[in-house]
Amino acid sequence: MIDGVFVKELKCRCDERGRVMELVRRDDKSFTKFGQVYLTTNYPHVIKAWHCHKKQIDYVVCISGMIKMVLFDARKDSPTKGNIEEHFIGVHNYSMIKIPCGVYHGWKCISEEESIVISTITEPYDAKNPDEDRLPYNSKKIPYNWDIIFK
Repeated sequence: MIDGVFVKELKCRCDERGRVMELVRRDDKSFTKFGQVYLTTNYPHVIKAWHCHKKQIDYVVCISGMIKMVLFDARKDSPTKGNIEEHFIGVHNYSMIKIPCGVYHGWKCISEEESIVISTITEPYDAKNPDEDRLPYNSKKIPYNWDIIFK
């Protein structure tokens, strides 16, 4: 596992009225600071990658559909520098993924319906000075193939 990444399995509580699921709590051992919460969607088979942050920590949950989230540790001083991690999260595996600063991340919608992702981040987005480094999903700087690989 990439140093600093944290995975929290989420549980739905159900009754005759419906469901409730906590995503992030301020007293979670992995949660440090609140910046903002936003929602993003992906259409089937669309890849949103790569980006990383210098100051911001991301807490990502897929609440509808399924995504393949991929992480790449690009931090110079990290004991897991160069490591790649995959997480399959969404309706069949509710999880919150904490992504530390300096770790490139992205995801691909792997469900046949649109995926819905909720991100809680530690810094509010600043459109004039965004805290992000972006690379195309097929960048040679990250040794990852987004195709389905049968093993």
